[in-house]
Amino acid sequence: MSAAHIRQSMDQLAKHLAAHPQDAISRDKPAVATLESGLRCKAVGPKGETLITDMPAPIGGGGSAPTPGWYLRAALANCDATMIAMRAAQLGIELTELEVTVGSRSDNRGLLGDFDGAPAGPLDVQLTVRIAAPGVPEQALRDLVHWAEAHSPVGDALRRALSVQAEVRVA
Repeated sequence: MSAAHIRQSMDQLAKHLAAHPQDAISRDKPAVATLESGLRCKAVGPKGETLITDMPAPIGGGGSAPTPGWYLRAALANCDATMIAMRAAQLGIELTELEVTVGSRSDNRGLLGDFDGAPAGPLDVQLTVRIAAPGVPEQALRDLVHWAEAHSPVGDALRRALSVQAEVRVA
């Protein structure tokens, strides 16, 4: 899609939500994961989208697919790249290069649950953006990236504590 199409779509959505704020809150599409075998799991979305995960051999998996943690980092990288592209389109900036790299550090003892104080999730996350847009000042590109990162839904979910409720249904 062209930058003009993205900008027009975003403008239309913003106008609609300003006129109909009740439409702003919506249920996100669920992902349903099932255990296939060993530690290999398959998540399916409402339109048949699939995502396969597995754990590495040292923890008992088959190493046949990326880990859920890798998908978390990939989701943040893709979400931030999307938000940067959307904001660039809004501002009329034509990007010639955009690459978002997301890494993290983890204490693997947290997966085992036997070590007090070791969190199961990442200890921290590192994000690097490589961006180019001819004729656009460096500070404008930095501001664009910072705005997009602050408005990234996945980034926001990682920075903000969310209420997570688990319901267990025993079959």
